[in-house]
Amino acid sequence: MVIKLKREFSFYGKLAVSIGAGIFFCLFLYYLADNIWNGAVLDWFDKNYMITQTVYPEGSGLERITRMPNWFKLKTLLLRALSITVSLWIASVYFISRLYSSRRERNALRKAGDMIHSCMTQDRDISDIFPEEYAGISAQIVQIKSKMLRHEQILKEEAARKNDLITYLAHDLKTPLTSVIGYLSLLDEAPDMPAVQKARYTHIALDKASRLEKLINEFFEITRYNLQQIVLEKERVDLYYLLVQLTDEFYPVLTAHGNTIELSADEKCTLYGDPEKLARVFNNLLKNAIHYSYPDTPIDILVEEKTDQIILLFRNRGKTISRQQLTSIFDKFFRLDEARSSNTGGAGLGLAIAREIITLHGGTISADSEKELTTFRVSLPL
Repeated sequence: MVIKLKREFSFYGKLAVSIGAGIFFCLFLYYLADNIWNGAVLDWFDKNYMITQTVYPEGSGLERITRMPNWFKLKTLLLRALSITVSLWIASVYFISRLYSSRRERNALRKAGDMIHSCMTQDRDISDIFPEEYAGISAQIVQIKSKMLRHEQILKEEAARKNDLITYLAHDLKTPLTSVIGYLSLLDEAPDMPAVQKARYTHIALDKASRLEKLINEFFEITRYNLQQIVLEKERVDLYYLLVQLTDEFYPVLTAHGNTIELSADEKCTLYGDPEKLARVFNNLLKNAIHYSYPDTPIDILVEEKTDQIILLFRNRGKTISRQQLTSIFDKFFRLDEARSSNTGGAGLGLAIAREIITLHGGTISADSEKELTTFRVSLPL
């Protein structure tokens, strides 16, 4: 409050000084013209604005010399003086009003900045910070603050999931590594071990080594996602051939799980996009569908071509995903199964990467799950 009063006093003080200086300047000009330049001013006025006439009054027989103002020139002088005075007055009012409005604008911006800073840094009711005339600004600030808080919360949750994931991975690395070392040590210490037992130990060590490789790949996947920037290299893509090729690559996994893939698409179906990145998206969706589907059930891939877009549906039969999980299923480091011992659990980046790639293509991806039927819907522009 004291600072505000000082600012107002400073402004009005400067304004009073300016008016006083103007009045003093006018008085000085009057004194200069009336006392110091008196003779010169009179000579100039007499020469330019007075006329001499000789008149002969009737009946006197005498001539008389008279001097009188040249009213035409005098009116012109007065008109010019009035025009200059009015112009100077208008200019003074304009510049003073500009100065005053600029001052008020700076004060309003400073006040708004202080209120915004208070709103963003303090946990106070918005009505206690912004007066009624700032209702529009306060509504926008509330929206911005809520978005920032949501974004900050999302980042915190992602960071927490990432830290938990790395902690679990570091812990889980010890188990298969210990097993591999243990069984290899047994094989090394007993070279005359029976062939059946040796084969069994070798198989267990190989299985644990494969598990160790998967865990290490998860570490690399986390690092690669954090460091890479996805850049698209678009070209004309034969979508049908791409899906058939991916289906063939998953044949061993499908056979082991008892699943089949049923593809329903036009053989001439094409689109414009990055084939490598799109293959990664479809690979992640198929891998997800296989891992979370019931054994001996079909996995459907439906492709529908519309006027300006292509719709792809990846559908599997499995445990229904809850609504709460569906809202976070595309978040980074989110995993449907919380148990780290599950072989279905990756780094939780597959669907997050898929969404980023589809978004870069100008498309959308969503998920729906009900009555033990889960469907991922991908929309891509032609």
